[in-house]
Amino acid sequence: MTDQFAETAPKFSPDGRWLAYESNETGRTEIYVRAFPAAAQGGKWPISNGGGALPVWSPNGRELLYQSGDQIMSVEYTTTGNVFSAAKSRVWLMSMGGAQGFDIAPDGKRLIVFMPTAAGTAPKAEHTVGFVQNFFDELRRRAPISK
Repeated sequence: MTDQFAETAPKFSPDGRWLAYESNETGRTEIYVRAFPAAAQGGKWPISNGGGALPVWSPNGRELLYQSGDQIMSVEYTTTGNVFSAAKSRVWLMSMGGAQGFDIAPDGKRLIVFMPTAAGTAPKAEHTVGFVQNFFDELRRRAPISK
């Protein structure tokens, strides 16, 4: 995208035919969608109308989410050829509690939100994450199958 405005945070739709992104061409950051690759007419569709950032496509292929202030907004959409039709935005999550970004789970029902830590403090060690490499090798070593 080569406009004189800042166009950032591009995200491809699940089918790879559409690109959602942020643009400040109206004087504030809003969400837009374009066909990918760009259609001959170069159509683009505004999605947000009260400010929007961080577009995220729902894995269901029918919804686009974005952040507006402290809320997550949802827009249902349909496509016909190179035409993108978006419904009116609705609130999907009332408050993110100060989070600074989000993503949606593969089932489309849950979000992960990115919470800032207070300056100069380390994050609380509330959870432990373990990664197992070579799982099946370790399983065969611990529980060999008798033949």
